[in-house]
Amino acid sequence: MALKVHHLRPAPGAKTAKTRVGRGEGGKGGKTAGRGTKGTGARKGTPSNFEGGQMPLQMRIPKLRGFKNPFRVEFQVVNLDKLGNLFPEGGTVGVDDLVAAGAVRSGQPVKVLGNGEITVAVQVTANAFSTSARDKIAAAGGSTTEL
Repeated sequence: MALKVHHLRPAPGAKTAKTRVGRGEGGKGGKTAGRGTKGTGARKGTPSNFEGGQMPLQMRIPKLRGFKNPFRVEFQVVNLDKLGNLFPEGGTVGVDDLVAAGAVRSGQPVKVLGNGEITVAVQVTANAFSTSARDKIAAAGGSTTEL
């Protein structure tokens, strides 16, 4: 016989009836209805989330202000004047060379920005370039390659 949806039943003991409290002293949950005796918690009019005067949870947690883009790419920046100082003889400069020189950290994308001047011809390989950096590197006789 094939198993059908109307044959399915919950496991024995998985479904229990809701306990109705405060319905006489004869059964469980009678008299004080599970609230104990006396005190604020035994009386009505106290919010269920009241923490006894402690700063409430919704006031303790920081508020979410604005929007945080989870896909944002955070570049490490290197300016042209820094490139000129680190590699005064020019040549080929890659991300690994910049990490070895201490200009950037490894494992993060690198962007070359156009602050400062560069006089030597460098062949730079990086993740991104600003337009002014491309123009200045090309004017100095170098070239740019994006990863």
